[in-house]
Amino acid sequence: MDEPTRRDTLECMLWAGTGLLWSVVGGVPRASLIGTAEAATAAAAGFTFAQVSDSHLGFATPLYNDVAGTTAEALRALGSSTQRPSLVLHTGDVTHLSKAAEFDAAQQIFGGSGLEMRYVPGEHDVIDDDGRAFLERFGRGAGPGGWSSFDAGGIHFIGLNNVVNLQAGGLGQIGAAQLAFLEADLRGRSASQPIVVFAHIPLWTIHAPWGWGTEDSEQAMRLLARFGSVTVLNGHIHQIIQKVEGHVAFHTARSTAFPQPAPGSAPSPGPIRNLPADRLRSVLGVTRVSRVEGNRPLAIIDTPLGA
Repeated sequence: MDEPTRRDTLECMLWAGTGLLWSVVGGVPRASLIGTAEAATAAAAGFTFAQVSDSHLGFATPLYNDVAGTTAEALRALGSSTQRPSLVLHTGDVTHLSKAAEFDAAQQIFGGSGLEMRYVPGEHDVIDDDGRAFLERFGRGAGPGGWSSFDAGGIHFIGLNNVVNLQAGGLGQIGAAQLAFLEADLRGRSASQPIVVFAHIPLWTIHAPWGWGTEDSEQAMRLLARFGSVTVLNGHIHQIIQKVEGHVAFHTARSTAFPQPAPGSAPSPGPIRNLPADRLRSVLGVTRVSRVEGNRPLAIIDTPLGA
């Protein structure tokens, strides 16, 4: 049998994610439950941003047959008048197989939302060409390597590309050139400025046998160690997992397209295929985040599209 191509392999590696709503008041990032009076007040008073991930436009099975529709519905929820974010971060896998028609569909859906969008690539966006087609359409502000940084609402945002040089088992890699960019980008910044890092593959190891981690993420975390507020947003694993280590809060996003099993609970990752059709809308939706007072993690609450 011939050696499988990168495209053949990625057809079997199916990922998903969705949205987180954050507000920034007085330069401090906080999260609020969408639809509550607290969220409406925060949206009126300060800067808000959201995360959307793993749209996989172009993917279809008899069960998961409208990923474009569920992605558009999630964007409509984010764009509602009382909680409209100032910015939406897309953490990769905009498309399923990097086809021109899939990129066209993505531009139509995201461009038609009226939301301000910034993107980083997922591994499904860089098939065959290391992401050149993706960057031509979605690489606003990014250099040739696909990484970028910008300031908005008092926050410094850093978009990383950890999907081009996948390591053993599919682990992500930031790489020496990008780490040098990160070091230079952070140099001279005040340690009190909030930092938000967004990338596709998680920047901590969730389950190495499935490639759910980034090989050299510890080097990036050392560069961020002096900052008092660091938030790391990722997609790739189709479900909400969070952890807090000191001043760093890590979050992964749930799916707008299809769910994926818990780490290590199946022989391999991929869409859950035995889900009853009448339960589909109960496992897709927008992730809403509420602030918890005291020394505790943020509480993330997912609201199904079918709620």
